[in-house]
Amino acid sequence: MKEIWVKVEPWNKKLVTTALEGGADAVVIPPDKVNEVKELGLIKTVSDQGDIKWGEDVVVMEIKSAEDEDKIVEASLTKKVIVKTQDWKIIPLENLVARAKNIFVEVKDIDEAKTAFGILEKGVDGIVIVEKDPIKVKEIINGIKAEKDMLPLVEFEVQSVTPLGMGDRVCVDTCTNMKPGEGMLVGNSSQALFLVHSESIENPYVEPRPFRVNAGPVHAYIMVTGGKTKYLAELKSGHTVTCVNWKGESFPVIVGRVKVEKRPLLLIEAQGPLGPVSIILQNAETIRLVGREGEALSVVKLKKGDKILGYVEEAGRHFGHKIKETIIEK
Repeated sequence: MKEIWVKVEPWNKKLVTTALEGGADAVVIPPDKVNEVKELGLIKTVSDQGDIKWGEDVVVMEIKSAEDEDKIVEASLTKKVIVKTQDWKIIPLENLVARAKNIFVEVKDIDEAKTAFGILEKGVDGIVIVEKDPIKVKEIINGIKAEKDMLPLVEFEVQSVTPLGMGDRVCVDTCTNMKPGEGMLVGNSSQALFLVHSESIENPYVEPRPFRVNAGPVHAYIMVTGGKTKYLAELKSGHTVTCVNWKGESFPVIVGRVKVEKRPLLLIEAQGPLGPVSIILQNAETIRLVGREGEALSVVKLKKGDKILGYVEEAGRHFGHKIKETIIEK
């Protein structure tokens, strides 16, 4: 996950408060201000005596030559590296983003922040905001968080819907109210995930719960942040999962609660661009998948030939990470 740090040197209490309220990941502070930050709220501190220590966890390195680039790549294997360039040129950073990890850069406005996170589409791993005006810092953080990553959704064509017996079904309750057309990517296989709609639709049976996705049984995969997956059974309060809308725009949401209950299930089998795909969901009117225009399609009304949205990838996974390996899931 991309990190946002705010540089608070010289010390500015209001700037720390802005970083806290904006959801920044850390503040870079003078060494004698660690306790003062902790009194204001819980946020990581970057300092000689902080949670992230200079020299031990993070270093500042300047790039002027190919030799400097090699040194930064080596350092990034064990530390976060704040890279400085003479005039914020993109090309040296492109090389580093392609070769290294844990690369951070200093930015002074929203344009530089967006550029840094967009380099080679992958982007740097973090930014350090050096602007001193709390109002402008808030605008930068809000601007970054408003940006949504794009996932290339595809269409699956329904082949069959088969009622099954009872199973342990997982509801994912989040700290965010989702809108119509938004949900989470879930599936029987990590290589094919279906867009399961949030419970944000008015219906005659129960009140809408827009913070919830009735996601499927305990064995199913769900996409979490960083393009990784977890089993639904692994989710717990405080985890972060990926919310996706019908356009493919995605953003992180925090899990507030996970509910596991025995419910009747059904199997949906479909044809995707790479072959057969499937998902098991609760057998209920209020459980929905998503159509090509964002419409919510109840699973009990699905029929052969219906088109629903999902996500596919060719790589297999090992402990939730993409890998190039032959893995067959049926």
